[in-house]
Amino acid sequence: MAERSILIVDDNEINRGILAEIFKDKYDILEAGNGLEAIKMMEQNDGRLAAILLDIVMPQMDGYAVLEEMEKRDNLNESIPVLMITADTSTEAERTSYQKGAADVIHKPFDPVIVDRRVSRNIELYDHKNNLENTVEDQTRVLKKQFIYLKKQEEKLKNSNEKVIDTIATIVEFRSMESSYHIKRIKGFVRILAITAMNNYPEMGLNPHLIDVITQASAMHDIGKISVPDSILLKPGRLSNEEFEVMKSHTTRGSEIIEMLKDVQDKEYYEMCLDICRHHHERYDGRGYPDGLKGDENSIGAQITALADVYDALVSDRVYKSAYSLDRAYEMIKDGECGVFSEKLLACFEFARQDMEKLVAQTKAAEEAEKEA
Repeated sequence: MAERSILIVDDNEINRGILAEIFKDKYDILEAGNGLEAIKMMEQNDGRLAAILLDIVMPQMDGYAVLEEMEKRDNLNESIPVLMITADTSTEAERTSYQKGAADVIHKPFDPVIVDRRVSRNIELYDHKNNLENTVEDQTRVLKKQFIYLKKQEEKLKNSNEKVIDTIATIVEFRSMESSYHIKRIKGFVRILAITAMNNYPEMGLNPHLIDVITQASAMHDIGKISVPDSILLKPGRLSNEEFEVMKSHTTRGSEIIEMLKDVQDKEYYEMCLDICRHHHERYDGRGYPDGLKGDENSIGAQITALADVYDALVSDRVYKSAYSLDRAYEMIKDGECGVFSEKLLACFEFARQDMEKLVAQTKAAEEAEKEA
């Protein structure tokens, strides 16, 4: 028995015999005398049918009804070529056949050569289409697996970037004797401000992914302080002009340190860390350092980090001062006592004030708990 079959559906036994004779050497021949029998045979031979030759005019269920039933059954006529058999040579008969999903129309009386060629051609076309669809499905599954793998690798790389950044930032915290919660607050303030900016000022170009990158990179803003001498970094009083120039160099020295990490960091994180480290002391009026960037010449990531850094400096105890109250810190930034920020960013600061103050309270409570433990 041949691996594949052709189902011939016709209420006329002679017609079935003529068609069976054409294909008997190539395919296993299945015969049905009406549409109901044809449907049963399709169910019994699922996956083996190469083609169906279907008479239009039959008792119980005609050819058109069979086509409609095949469409209901997972669009079988899209995977198996159905060639309609008819003595009707009118355009209407052909049109109806094609509209209902037939692949071709064969007219009676039969010419064996024409029938053989038409059936063979349609089987080849459908086999090619089905193989192509299967190939696409296989490739889609492979691509999906590769995508999942790449997402996992991306997550690993992201975690690696975060670990590198947090480890180095922690070293700087210990060196400058700042609270271990300084970086947590900076990252928290940056995220709060960035989300507020994204929701209120879409023209800033922020999105959830970029906010993640900016937030993580903000932890590296003061990495350059590791190169500042203790006598300046830990000085309890006001810095002299010369000492302040050395302190200001932490932006450029930090950039040099980050450049050394270029080969071990993701490009996007590396570029954001470099930008924030160098430019988090720039000011909107151009009176910041080290490059005197003005307005939106400075990136939104560096601008947000700058405001977060100033706010944390005000609400925290430092070697050179005690913490200001939350109200006073808010007023100092809004009144421009701590440098100039954009109006939009100050508006975000106002919108986000409650969440930022809540973060301050939470971290200070945690610090007190650690001291008492």
